[in-house]
Order: sequence, then C-alpha cells, then structure tokens
Amino acid sequence: MAKKTWRQKYDNGHDPEVVVLDKPGMGLVPGQKLLISSPSEIDGLLRSVPIGQTTSVAELRNSLATRHGADGTCPLTTGIFLRIIAEVALEELAAGKGVDEVAPFWRVVDPKSPLAKKLSCGPEWIRTQRDAETRP
Repeated sequence: MAKKTWRQKYDNGHDPEVVVLDKPGMGLVPGQKLLISSPSEIDGLLRSVPIGQTTSVAELRNSLATRHGADGTCPLTTGIFLRIIAEVALEELAAGKGVDEVAPFWRVVDPKSPLAKKLSCGPEWIRTQRDAETRP
C-alpha cells in the first residue's frame, strides 16, 4: 500500500465532529463535549491570524471548541492536523507559492514546541518567519 502524501491526509474528507465523553479524558469529565476538528477547519483559523501576530495552540483549541459549543477540542488530533497543514504549506512553498498563499502555521506552532522539531522545516525556519513578519 502506497504511503499517503500530506495533501491526501489533508483531504481525508473528515468533517468536524463533537462527541460526548462517556469516560474522563483530554482534561474533560464524562458528559462533556469534545470537538474533533478537521485540517480544513484549522487551516481556516490559521489564515485568520493577522500577519505579525501569533496565537497559541491552546487558544486555537479554545476558539474551535467555542465555535462548536464543545467543552474542549482534542489536543491529539489538533496536533496531528497542525502537522499535516504545516507540511502541505511547506510543500506548496517549495513548489513556488508565496508565504501569503499558504496556511501560516508559524503563527500558531511555537518554535520551542515538540511539533516544531518534527516539521520538515525545523524550529529555526519558524523563528525566521515570525521575525520576518514582525520586522518593520
């Protein structure tokens, strides 16, 4: 079986879903609602972060939960989807798109985070991009 590309993972057809927990997990208790978002929904939120500004993954998750009337957003799938979005953006940059045409993942992925270390660009690229956006 062929390995899926980042784009194929992004286009997996998954729609955001809110589930009611029947046992504790993800910082929630039974009966609370947990959002499992999607790459396209998170991509849209990333694109709403203004140039030169950053937000945390926790703030992103809270915003998503609020949008869906959930008590929280799954941190595991959010991290997976952020990686997929970032790798797609990096592939698009390598193919010639400009930074203004791709999902600005660097505005959410902290260069000190474990996720930044996993990305093909590495943490230094994220730092450089953040600096480029905040320089006058």
